[in-house]
Amino acid sequence: MTTAEKPVRQSVSLPSRLARRVRTLAKNHHTSTNRVLVELIESGIESQEAEKIKFFELADQLSASSNPAERKRIKAELARMTFGK
Repeated sequence: MTTAEKPVRQSVSLPSRLARRVRTLAKNHHTSTNRVLVELIESGIESQEAEKIKFFELADQLSASSNPAERKRIKAELARMTFGK
């Protein structure tokens, strides 16, 4: 979050176990629980965006590949990304 952005107040309910972990992270990093939550949310969004980019790159590789073994490997990877293990 840049300093030019106006913060928006949000109310979030966390399970007690997760709230405890967030407080512990904040204490260990000598910061506020709010800052920890913001960083975790930003990290999660970035991770999802990276996963989406990787998925589309693999789909492009699949369409460009003519090697059957490579196509099979890419299909397996795409299936894992889509459906899990």
